Amino acid sequence: QNYTNGGYVLIMVTVLAMIIANSPLASMYFSWWDVPVSLQIGSFNLFSHHGEPMTLMQFINDALMAIFFFSVGLEIKREVLVGELSSVKQALLPVIAAVGGIVLPILIFRMVAEGEDILRGSAIPMATDIAFSLGILSMLGRRVPIGLKIFLATLAVADDVGGILAIAIFYSGEIYFTYLLYAFGLLVVLLMGSKWHINSKMFYILIGIAVWFLFL
Repeated sequence: QNYTNGGYVLIMVTVLAMIIANSPLASMYFSWWDVPVSLQIGSFNLFSHHGEPMTLMQFINDALMAIFFFSVGLEIKREVLVGELSSVKQALLPVIAAVGGIVLPILIFRMVAEGEDILRGSAIPMATDIAFSLGILSMLGRRVPIGLKIFLATLAVADDVGGILAIAIFYSGEIYFTYLLYAFGLLVVLLMGSKWHINSKMFYILIGIAVWFLFL
């Protein structure tokens, strides 16, 4: 029931945002997204991009959406271990579908688009909006089999990972490999902690936050 309500709330606030964005309140609405967000720990701001405070939009995209992907990842992990994706054959299907969902939109875009500047946007149609996909699916409630929900979630996550990698490789102005090295090192620490059966939630939360910050 909660999942269903979440889908309806998502649709309602989306429609409301579209109405406000095209109303006389538009200038106030768009300026609201640029409000700085900070979490100061002494002189250190956790919510920052290269020393600059995150805007509200960046906070949603880079912080809150990370939590959303984390929750979806936990659900997928459970299905890989004991559920619908427990066999290699079942797990590969949504990943292969995601590859098709990455390649085909790019090919269609490049067939219909003209001009070098426009073609630089080839990565735009790659992404699957996982929040809307799962939100709309949740509105159907129990009429949708759990296997379909897991398939779509896995497909969307794999598709979004591909999109993120494309943006990082082809569109980023500068990649800080030192930070990435630290982040992967901490990921290894997390994996070892799981292998050694470390059950402290704080251990995973603190290292997870550090990994998230290094990937910003």
